[in-house]
Amino acid sequence: MTRILFAIPGDIESRTGGYEYSRRVLAALENASHLPLPGAFPHPAEADVVAVREAISHALRPGDILLIDGLAYGALPVSTFDAVAAPIVALCHHPLCLETGLPPERGGALRESEAAALRRADRIIVTSAHTGETLTEIFGVAPEKIAIALPGVDPTPRALGSGGAPALLAVGSLIPRKGFDILIDALSALTHLDWRLDIVGSPRHAPETAAALRARIDANAMSNRIFLRGEATDNERAAHYARGDVFVSSSHYEGYGMALAEALAAGLAIVTTTGGAAAQTAPDGCALKIPPGDIAALRVALSRVLTEPDLRSDLSDAAWRAGQCLPRWADTARIILSVAETFT
Repeated sequence: MTRILFAIPGDIESRTGGYEYSRRVLAALENASHLPLPGAFPHPAEADVVAVREAISHALRPGDILLIDGLAYGALPVSTFDAVAAPIVALCHHPLCLETGLPPERGGALRESEAAALRRADRIIVTSAHTGETLTEIFGVAPEKIAIALPGVDPTPRALGSGGAPALLAVGSLIPRKGFDILIDALSALTHLDWRLDIVGSPRHAPETAAALRARIDANAMSNRIFLRGEATDNERAAHYARGDVFVSSSHYEGYGMALAEALAAGLAIVTTTGGAAAQTAPDGCALKIPPGDIAALRVALSRVLTEPDLRSDLSDAAWRAGQCLPRWADTARIILSVAETFT
């Protein structure tokens, strides 16, 4: 059986959607091997690029297929792959150049490196139809070169809810793209309503953003209502969904939105922005949808879902039904395997 050598930068145990995808795919593919890469991506130093070349050269065996996570792939110079005598498959969660908060110069450099790297790839796996369309629009990638492998979800019991004041839940690393500052600002005008918010996600990826969020919560005197819970294990995250009433995504952009899919699987009512693929991931009827960055619209949507229990119930029922139709991780792995088999 052809081996898939899956090159992944950084700590694969990190609790982010991208690393969760990689972990679950590795576990589901019998013929996949993990090739660790340096953790400096998507902003590597020259030494990191050299280390990647050496790691690939030492690990690659005849007949292998090289699958590279996009966090590294789009940031590598195309010369990195000149000596790779194997089919190259890129995994793109979303274009690196669209990350919120990038300095214009760095965003432009990433756009150029991604364009060159994607031209070099033999095939590209994306995690949503939206990301595939974006690669075609921005980088001119031919649609036939792209395969869509949606993230899977695990079978999940329906959430029981808080049993009291509506429990709001937001999940994601504390990085600018997630827009948690907008969520805090929206809720600051709703303190006359009864609610609690848990934000579950690691502060390690953008410590300055995490510190600013804590300061924002304190400045609005909401430290007894908004809780930064930090990084959570799978079981801890599942427990948050189980006792939640409303899932909120204030993200500026999502390549898919795995936390949204988890909320659907648990049957939570949803309030979400439409940034990137989020509008597709949360079907109409399951969520109140608002434009990314629109604090006023987010405030109105939150007010409605907090004060209209029948609306919450309807959204929850629709989310539960949609969640039962989501793919499993075996489905995700099967699509990736089918891409690999085109080279054999």
